[in-house]
This record gives sequence, structure tokens and C-alpha cells, in this order.
Amino acid sequence: MSQIGTVTASGPRWATITRSTKETEITVTLKLDGTGETKIETGVGFYDHLLTSMAHHALFDLEVAATGDLAIDEHHTVEDVALVLGAALATSLGDRSGIARFGDAAVPMDESLASAVVDVGGRPYAVVDLPFRGKRAGKLPLELIDHTLESFARAGGVTVNVKGRGRNDHHLAEAAFKALGRALCAAVAVDPRRQGVASTKGTLG
Repeated sequence: MSQIGTVTASGPRWATITRSTKETEITVTLKLDGTGETKIETGVGFYDHLLTSMAHHALFDLEVAATGDLAIDEHHTVEDVALVLGAALATSLGDRSGIARFGDAAVPMDESLASAVVDVGGRPYAVVDLPFRGKRAGKLPLELIDHTLESFARAGGVTVNVKGRGRNDHHLAEAAFKALGRALCAAVAVDPRRQGVASTKGTLG
């Protein structure tokens, strides 16, 4: 049992995490050394789109099955999926030895440009600067994007800095998640030259 949910299966660089509460039922399977294959069903279409984009560009294989109290609003489902995804990343990384640890990427989408810089070294923090103009994209309240990235960072032990500018909210959000995917791809990559963890302290966290 992790703090977020139950590890129902795991292996080298992959994990399945399940979380069950009175608000949501979520199962996430994450494979870091994948090809970008996804099957994501959260009940919030634009959120599915963003997670699909992130995994595709990270080259993660990702399955998300989520049901939640969407009759109330989208908050619990969106937040809990981010928490379980972060927990799956943390479990998949194990002791985080041998990985590059840091990654960064910038992605344009028409008039929008977003950048993401990450440290998967066990230090949870999020700084998000995505100035959306509207309230929603599809069924996803755009205010939840900040919260999604914060929840993912906290559960995953990841420092996330994401920023961008654009006139179209769909483009800006999608560019941000694509950039996050590419940054994560670089950060979790195994460097054969690296012995132990990427820290002069000799430990992470």
C-alpha cells in the first residue's frame, strides 16, 4: 500500500496503482520504456486528450481507467487521476538510480508556446504559469490544470516548472502537456554512464 493507493503490480520501470475512495475509483498502469501507446478513460474528454498527448511524447505506455463523482463536478476525478499517475511514476522509478534526472522541452502549437523543466529526483514542487483566457476547454475547468500538475508533482516526487503563452486555451494546454511529456522522457531515461543516483550528495529526496 502506498500513500496514494495500492500497488497491485509492478516490475522494473513499470507499475499499476489502484485508488478507491467514496469519490473515485482509479487504476493507472504506467510503463516508462514504452512506445507511447495509451488507453485513457476518465470521463473528462479534454483531460483524456492532454494525458494522451503527454504519454505519447514521453514514449510512456499509459492506461487510465477512472470513474468518479462527475455529477458533482470534475475536481475529484481530475485530482485523483493526477495523484495516482504520480504514484505510478514514483513506483516505476524505484530508487531512481541510473537515470538522467533532469529534462526540459519547449513545444509550439500554432500561436502558443509552452516549456516544461522537470527534476524527477524526489523533490516535489510545482510552478505553473499558464495564463488561460477562458474557464473551460471541453468539460475540463482550466483552473484544474494547475492543480493537476501540483498533484502529480507531489505524488511523483517531481519538481515541475511549466510556463507558456498563447491566445487559444486548447493550444496552450496541449503544448504544455506535450512539453511535459518530452521533458519527462529525457529525465527518466537511463544513462549507462551513471552509477547510482544523479546527485553529488549520493542520495535523492
